[in-house]
Amino acid sequence: MNNQQALDVVIGVAVLALLIYRQLRSRPVSASGLRIGLILGVVGLVETIPFLQKHHAGTAEIAALAGSLLLAVVFGVLRALTVRVWLKDGTAWMQGNVVTALLWVLALGAHLGYDALLDQHKTTSGLGNATIVLYLAVTLAVQRYLVLQRAARLAPGPGSTPTFGAGSYGSAGR
Repeated sequence: MNNQQALDVVIGVAVLALLIYRQLRSRPVSASGLRIGLILGVVGLVETIPFLQKHHAGTAEIAALAGSLLLAVVFGVLRALTVRVWLKDGTAWMQGNVVTALLWVLALGAHLGYDALLDQHKTTSGLGNATIVLYLAVTLAVQRYLVLQRAARLAPGPGSTPTFGAGSYGSAGR
């Protein structure tokens, strides 16, 4: 593992730790997670594109990346199912649990395990390290989107809709 690959892994683990910490806290549901996913996605692309350019990405590399991102989607869906969503004073709230945190760790393990399988092929070796933040961005965005959809269905009464968190977590209303 070279210095850039080690840095990619360290950044990925730091992002994972922050995501798990935030997921275990109860907080208002907001679209800020989608914005965070977008920011992480940009950072992930900044790390991924140079790798793909350096390795002259072809069909094998693109297929490997697609497989990795498919894993991200699957884990995002699974984690969304473990997040508790409820109404408190007309505002939708969410909180993950131990299973959510475990699925985050398993998702990263699956990504790195998939990368280990890819290391058998010279052209895809190191792809997982280069795409770790992109992977986390996709899996977070999928999870957050599904949680937002669940929260939107929690109408507190006839003809009313839940309010989404305000302040540092996002904007009020939908």
